[in-house]
Amino acid sequence: MQQSENIRFARNDRQLNIMPMGDINHTVTWNQGDEVVGLFDFPGRSKDDLPFQKGDLLVIVKSTTDPNWYKAKNSIGAEGMIPANYVKLRKVVSLHAMPWYHGKISRLDAERLLNPRETGLFLVRDSNNFVGDYTLCVCFQDRVEHYHIKYADNKLSIDNEEFFTTLEELVQHYKADADGLCTRLIRPVTKQGNNFVTVSMQDFQKGGWVINRSDLELGELIGKGDFGDVYKGFYKGQAIAAKVLKDQDRGNEQFMKEAALMTSLRHPNLVRLIGIVLSDTAILVTEFVGRGNLVEYLRTRGRNIITKKDQINFATDTCAAMDYLESKSLVHRDLAARNVLVHDDGTAKVSDFGLANIGGFNQTSSQKFPIKWTAPESLRNNIFTNKSDMWSFGILLWEIYSFGRVPYPRVPLSDVVMHVEKGYRMEAPEGCPVEIFAIMKQAWEMNPENRPRFSEVLSKLNHLRSVTV
Repeated sequence: MQQSENIRFARNDRQLNIMPMGDINHTVTWNQGDEVVGLFDFPGRSKDDLPFQKGDLLVIVKSTTDPNWYKAKNSIGAEGMIPANYVKLRKVVSLHAMPWYHGKISRLDAERLLNPRETGLFLVRDSNNFVGDYTLCVCFQDRVEHYHIKYADNKLSIDNEEFFTTLEELVQHYKADADGLCTRLIRPVTKQGNNFVTVSMQDFQKGGWVINRSDLELGELIGKGDFGDVYKGFYKGQAIAAKVLKDQDRGNEQFMKEAALMTSLRHPNLVRLIGIVLSDTAILVTEFVGRGNLVEYLRTRGRNIITKKDQINFATDTCAAMDYLESKSLVHRDLAARNVLVHDDGTAKVSDFGLANIGGFNQTSSQKFPIKWTAPESLRNNIFTNKSDMWSFGILLWEIYSFGRVPYPRVPLSDVVMHVEKGYRMEAPEGCPVEIFAIMKQAWEMNPENRPRFSEVLSKLNHLRSVTV
């Protein structure tokens, strides 16, 4: 239905405004800092209003005496009144334990996996013909049946009679009863390796995180990674960074997990997710942080430009971000100056959550970790915790106070682990305050339990920042 066919007038104490038909009384209270996304174009009817278009991102500034109206600001900082039923609250995208979900595989690959042909053996894959839909593949006698799972209006259905909000609900339903299928679902073919935790594309749609590719303008290449290349660009006039997935088959699942994690993160020292493009090529869109990564910033400016105040600010900002992650039981696993970005106002923001331990699930990975930044227990036993992040934070502090030098400068890479396990630790960089070097040494305790929490270190750094000029 067109918006012009779906309007009515609602009067408040300010003026007469056009409101969408249906949800006239907004009953859910939003809080300062909540993000909402436009459902309709709102041109505004007075100088107090904040015009926006469908798909625009807004941040709630405060509520008003009228529950149908909020004060909000847009991506360029303009503030004004918005009607609550023209927008919806963005929701966190959760990860699900779905061992039967195999993501983007072909029909032929699915049939190869469903062997031997045991009635009730099943798996779920992405639809090859309909982006955003799924296919349920089920063995029956000596053949495989492929059922199209349609996703529309935030619901999933095979037969347009039974509807489900998640893939888990659908699978549980057909495990209990065939209900029109060739057989009920009995035993899943589980996906091998680090893939028991999954996110489905429909959750990004329902959460308000999907943006149109046509609204995105990509410019110069500003970075390269294992799974994606990063471009500077613009989204509805706002400067952004866009990570474009290189290989849909190899990296799509890790890419989606990173995006899902970022929907739950909101802190001034973490890079903010703006949205995700789900077309032929997945694109992760974040805020643009203008001065680039911290290690290059340190190296290109050096002692003549970067002050002690700058250094303590970088250290404290990064620690604040890590304290926030620790409070949410999230482990970054790849903390280093190259993964910290510097904003135009000098604020440091932690980025690159591609290796993060997400949502409390235990995960293993074949990813090779950077030896010089990784804690001994992580390299030895693949154990990653907030305490291993603290080890990496100690290395990052050394980078900050050495103006971007590579850690362990006089130790061959092949010998680093041996030297560290025998007790070797780097010396303090030239000019490093004794209080900062003391934090480094605590962070590099061999026993993880003897390393401090980020909240403890943050308290010390905040004090040091207050007395540094």
